Amino acid sequence: MKKFLFLSILALVAEITVSQTVDYSVTFVKEEAGVNFTKVSTDNDYVCMPEVRRSQYGIGWLSNRILDVTADGQNLAYLSYRNNTTNIFIKDVNKMGGSMQRTNRQNVLDFSYSPDGKSICFSEIVGDINRIFVTDANKGYICRQITNNDKDYTPVYAYDMSKIYFARQEVQGFSIWSYSITDNFLSNISRGMNPCPIPNEEAILCVRPSGNGNNEIWKVNYDTGVEECIVADPNHSFTTPMVSPDGQWVVFVGSSKIVSGSFVYYNTDIYVCRIDGTEFTQLTYHAADDVSPVWSHDGKYIYFISQRGSSTATANIWRMNFVFSEE
Repeated sequence: MKKFLFLSILALVAEITVSQTVDYSVTFVKEEAGVNFTKVSTDNDYVCMPEVRRSQYGIGWLSNRILDVTADGQNLAYLSYRNNTTNIFIKDVNKMGGSMQRTNRQNVLDFSYSPDGKSICFSEIVGDINRIFVTDANKGYICRQITNNDKDYTPVYAYDMSKIYFARQEVQGFSIWSYSITDNFLSNISRGMNPCPIPNEEAILCVRPSGNGNNEIWKVNYDTGVEECIVADPNHSFTTPMVSPDGQWVVFVGSSKIVSGSFVYYNTDIYVCRIDGTEFTQLTYHAADDVSPVWSHDGKYIYFISQRGSSTATANIWRMNFVFSEE
C-alpha cells in the first residue's frame, strides 16, 4: 500500500508526467561515499511520500513538513496512510519497533512537534478546506481547531512556544501568519510559505517564488524588518528549510537533474548551508526523491523520506550522518 500526498501549493511543472525510468533499489550512489544511510522504518509502516510531478521541463513537489523528531530525540513522528486515512504515527527512535497512532482524522497534511514534545500542531485537508489543529502528543485523538481560514498549512511552533507560525494561501499567493497561544491573536508576518523559526533570533526562514518560477529561501527578521535571500539559483528550486538545533545550519530540499548522454531525469535531493547561506552543499545524489529533512536532537543526523533502497519505489524514513558536524 502506498500513499502519495499532493497539494498544489508550488508552481508545478507541466501536466505531462514522465514515468520512472531509473533504478531506486540501491541504498546509496558513489557521490554519497562517506555518508552512512540507515533505514529506520519498514514497508509495513506505510510512510507517506509527498507526490513529485515531473515533465520534460522540470519538477514540482509538495513541500509541507511531514516528519519530525522530539527535542529529546526519543520519538520520531511521520504521516502514514492506513485504512484509507492519513494520520500521524509515532515511533520510538531507540526501539524502532511498531508505531503508535496519534491522530484519528481523515487526511492530515502536515505537522510539527512543540519544542517540549508535549503537543503537535497539524493541518488537515477536507475537500478544498484546510485548517490547523492542536493535539496532545502523548494522548492524541482530541484536537482543538485554532484557525478558521480555508487555506492554512505547515504549522510550526516558535521556540518559546508563545505562538504557532503557519502559511496561508491568499489571492495574491502565500503569506506567513502567527497564532498567539496565550490570546488567540492572529498576525500577518511576511509573504512566503514553509515557515521555520530560528533559535535565539526574532526571525524565521521561509520560501518565496523567484521571478523565473523557482523557489528561494529567505530569512525574515520580523523585529527589524530586514529581509534577505540566503539560497537562490536560477536553475534550481528550494523548499522546506529546517534550522539545526545549534542554529548554525539549514537543511532543505532542492531540485536536481541527472544527465547521462541524452537521458535527463529530474529529482529532489537534500542540501545544506550555513544560516547565512554560505557553504552551500548538496548532500544526496540518489535518483530517488529525498524529501522532508529534519535534524536529530543533537544535530549529528538528518532524517528524511525517500524511496531509495526499494525496487518498488516504496517510501521509508532514512537517517544519514551529517558529515559537517563539528566535534
